[in-house]
Amino acid sequence: MAYATINPYTGETLATFADATDAEVKEAIAEADAAFLSWRKTSFADRARVLQNAGNILRRDSDAYARLLTLEMGKLTVEAKAEVDLSARIFEYYVRNTKALLKPEKLPVLDPAEGEAILVYEPLGVLLAIEPWNFPYYQIARILAPQLSAGNTLLLKHASNVPQSAAAFERLLKEAGLPDGAFRNLYATRSQIELIINDPRVHGVALTGSEGAGSVVAAQAGKALKKSTLELGGADAFVVLADADLEKTTKWAVFGRHWNGGQVCVSSKRMIIVEPVYDAFVDRYRNGVASLMAGDPFDAKTTLAPLSSQKAADDLKDQIRRAVEHGATAEEVGPPVPNRGAFVQPTILTEVGEENPARHWEFFGPVSMLFRAKDEADAVRIANDSPFGLGGSVFTSNTTHGAEVANKISTGMVFVNHPTKVEADLLFGGIRRSGYGRELLGLGLKEFVNHKLIDVVDIDARF
Repeated sequence: MAYATINPYTGETLATFADATDAEVKEAIAEADAAFLSWRKTSFADRARVLQNAGNILRRDSDAYARLLTLEMGKLTVEAKAEVDLSARIFEYYVRNTKALLKPEKLPVLDPAEGEAILVYEPLGVLLAIEPWNFPYYQIARILAPQLSAGNTLLLKHASNVPQSAAAFERLLKEAGLPDGAFRNLYATRSQIELIINDPRVHGVALTGSEGAGSVVAAQAGKALKKSTLELGGADAFVVLADADLEKTTKWAVFGRHWNGGQVCVSSKRMIIVEPVYDAFVDRYRNGVASLMAGDPFDAKTTLAPLSSQKAADDLKDQIRRAVEHGATAEEVGPPVPNRGAFVQPTILTEVGEENPARHWEFFGPVSMLFRAKDEADAVRIANDSPFGLGGSVFTSNTTHGAEVANKISTGMVFVNHPTKVEADLLFGGIRRSGYGRELLGLGLKEFVNHKLIDVVDIDARF
């Protein structure tokens, strides 16, 4: 596995990094385990101090951290700065809330003879985080902040095309005052992932990535009897009802599909529009997509970023070709994208029939699937006709009714009149082939803790 920084706009290889050796991996596990023995005893206040320091450093050096995101995976500067800020806010959420979220809970008992039952939360130990390239900092912060707050320590295996972002986060936590070994970036190979999971000192693995990677890692974790959480792909529905404000709705649709170059698991990949407003929506949407400007992600005028790599661009073009072979209509929209860089021409797919396998694919880039629904019930049916179950959205002028429709959509998250809200204080996760487990808030905090019962019983023995 080659770890390298390759600028997706210029194609230039900026830096390469050697794979970790087995000895380095074993040393990192030992150091993480040793750090856990002391970190687990560290007070909430002292843990919070480290996380607050990390948030402060991210804000202080925002431009430098953001620049690295743009260099490594092509993120627009404005989006890169937003990701740095979001990561800081995730740290700050747990600074403020961990102590209360992990407060021991007295359980109601049916019989006084059961004693005084208390539920306490204890950290498990060393965890492995396997993270993707599309949000190099946010994805780390989403697992790191809650698990450090809970008293666990972490090993990071990041995507091979963002090695400098991974190293930057390790330096960040060291500067913030985290003890040596408590968070370690490893340029690990695939075989070393299994080595880590099988080590008895490692107690869980969290993965965000592809279905294929998730299936392999979940199987390895299951065989080793280790807890795992998976956040995988998505093909989120963007449902437009007849009473939606089309001007606002189409603007959100363009943003929801194309932010971060369309490389977002919770971006709006399937536009499902009811018959009465379908044609009007499509006209507006086509014009909105055509107004996007592809170019240098460091240029403030650019509104459409390149994909993360040339391979990603080539794979997406191949998906479009195969969708058309199965009967879909592909319409390229807007001025031609630059020949330089890992760009894909924004494309609208229509006539994606019931028998077309592309109907159930995830297109990770500026490709939109548009579906004409007969009515609201048909829109919900199409929305639920997916192997994925991550997010989705409903657009309507009647928000009460919008919430009722959202309740019928089978995913982990649904938003009314917004394509997706990725925030520090909102839950994240999905169902079916989008994975299992949750990240952020209290549920994310408690994914890798021991939910331990302490029951104090003071009655005479009975025989």
